[in-house]
Amino acid sequence: MARVTFREERCKGCELCIAVCPENIIILADHINAMGFHPATVVEQEKCKGCAMCARMCPDLVIEVEREVAGCE
Repeated sequence: MARVTFREERCKGCELCIAVCPENIIILADHINAMGFHPATVVEQEKCKGCAMCARMCPDLVIEVEREVAGCE
C-alpha cells in the first residue's frame, strides 16, 4: 500500500496532480491555505497505487509518496 502526503501550506492549487492521477483520488480541499489557495488533498488513500505521477508533476514539490517495500517489516 502507498501513502500520499501533501504540504498543504505550499500548494497553490494548480490541479496538475489531479489531472495526472490515474486513480482520480486527488481533489482540492474545501479550506484555504495561508497563501489563499484551495490545496490539493487525497481522498480514499487506500486506492493509491503509489505510482507517484502526482509528485512528479507537482512544480512546487508539495507531494510525497511513500510505498511499502515487500518483505520489509
